[in-house]
Amino acid sequence: MDALERLQREVLEADLHLDPVRVGGVVTEVGPSAYRVAGLSRYLKLGDVVALDLDGRSAPGEVVKIDISGVTVKSFNARVEGGVGNLAFRARPLLLKPHHSWKGRVVNALGAPVDGLGPLIEGSHSQPIDAEPPPAMRRQRVQKPIRTGVRVIDFFTPLCAGQRVGIFAGSGVGKSTLLAMLAGSPGFDSVVIALVGERGREVREFLDEALGENRKLAITVVSTGDESAMMRRLAPKTAMTIAEFLRDQGESVLLIVDSITRFAHAARDVALAAGEPAVARGYAPSVFSELPKLLERAGPGVIGGGAITGVFSVLVDGDDHNDPVADNIRGTLDGHIVLDRAIADQGRYPAVNVLTSVSRLAHHVWTKEQRALVMKLRAMIARFESSRDLRLMGGYQAGSDPLMDQAVGFTPKIHEAMNQARDDPPSQDAFRELANALQSDKPAA
Repeated sequence: MDALERLQREVLEADLHLDPVRVGGVVTEVGPSAYRVAGLSRYLKLGDVVALDLDGRSAPGEVVKIDISGVTVKSFNARVEGGVGNLAFRARPLLLKPHHSWKGRVVNALGAPVDGLGPLIEGSHSQPIDAEPPPAMRRQRVQKPIRTGVRVIDFFTPLCAGQRVGIFAGSGVGKSTLLAMLAGSPGFDSVVIALVGERGREVREFLDEALGENRKLAITVVSTGDESAMMRRLAPKTAMTIAEFLRDQGESVLLIVDSITRFAHAARDVALAAGEPAVARGYAPSVFSELPKLLERAGPGVIGGGAITGVFSVLVDGDDHNDPVADNIRGTLDGHIVLDRAIADQGRYPAVNVLTSVSRLAHHVWTKEQRALVMKLRAMIARFESSRDLRLMGGYQAGSDPLMDQAVGFTPKIHEAMNQARDDPPSQDAFRELANALQSDKPAA
């Protein structure tokens, strides 16, 4: 049976690399980023690749709509280079051959190197970019705690290996800095990073300054904001495929996608080009099916394998946390960390709002005593924050409410203990460090 399975795998592998029958059509209509091809409808399905023939040079695109008169192809280039009458041919599917030597390298959404360090070594097996997640009943449980080194996360929203968590933040609240701190977390064999729709100047900054020594463990997939929607939509899938390869090798992988919101924006552009109606703030229905399909690929592998710990940044437009994309992602992930602009304005970083942030797997990390302590401190912080207006008006009198006295005395010290800059050493034991901070200077009652 093993020999038959091996033979079948080799036949399928060979079939993927054989040039397909050269089937072509003629371009009949050209738009800014998509074009129509007649004569290919019977030979293609959604998601197939079509290459535009430009005098011996090909420009690939993806089929996003098929009807009897032709197919709509969304180009991977920022703009369509051909014109009416050009020939377009069915091309081979997009496949990746990841290899361990890719660590330390930077690639684009198609898996081609962009760091000027020469060609990549290809692995022995091809992997489809649009893969299915592992079967639910064959996946291992998520129970192993991991230490991120970020004190406020390890204390209030601890994570487990294989967990998927979102970082929800508006622009300029410290999202990228927190991601950089998480990228330096100990305990991971590999780091895979997808920079989706980023400014071009920020790519080098993130690689050189944020990753630092961890860059040799990281494989970075880059699709900047000036690239086409197809490339920005493809980049997280490419990063996920690389992470799946490393996971299947038994490695513990940290996957960082910054940001999943820009993936949704790109998916919206593709869906609208295919003629889908906009149903929620301009988003087409397929966007809300693509998001969980991508996110479900992260997480634990099959029993005995590795795991992908996914950290997905969610850019909330206008600080609206009820945005349809943010709401959809929040319901799919295993926890969410909310960065609050009001906290950042106070100079507290990371600007994590511990009252609205949740880790759904924290019970696997906390002991019974730790859980009770965290709940007590959260209640104390909530009481302190809810009484802000009363204290500002002078309505609070020390000694009249022992619980309020405790909240006023301890909460500022908790906030100070949770402060952590990017160049600070990583936290070793968040509970012990907080205890030391509170005991070093007793609050005045």
